[in-house]
Amino acid sequence: MNLAGMSFDVGLLNLTNWIGNVIMPTLSAFLIILAILQFSKGQEFAHSMYGALASLMVSGIARAFETFASQAAWNNPDLYWLSIVALINWVANVILPIYAASQVALMALKLGVFSLVNPTSGWMRHFLTAALCLTVSGVLRLAEFFVAQGTGGIT
Repeated sequence: MNLAGMSFDVGLLNLTNWIGNVIMPTLSAFLIILAILQFSKGQEFAHSMYGALASLMVSGIARAFETFASQAAWNNPDLYWLSIVALINWVANVILPIYAASQVALMALKLGVFSLVNPTSGWMRHFLTAALCLTVSGVLRLAEFFVAQGTGGIT
């Protein structure tokens, strides 16, 4: 094995990948098994389930950062800017519409047949949240369209 070509950065990257891809999912599986055993005995199992979820999120967050950071070459001066733009695009185009759909579903559950139209009603808050999520997503998509159209310059 050639250790002369090994650098600290490569070693740190390999350690991070090993922890994110091997250790944390294994720990998550252990915590899920522990939660099942605690549930079968009638004990409190929520802490184990939260630990399992957090362990899986470490791996997912590491992969998400890797995806957002790999939008350009490592020596590109706009690497951080492109990563932030990719993150905002992903949140605006994926997360906000899904959250809006969940708010519409909650609105439908809270809206009764004989419900009064009152601004303090729970369903009104869910409707407004869904509308705001879709508005932010649409405005960002519109801005993205105008930026893409404006890259050709003035003719």
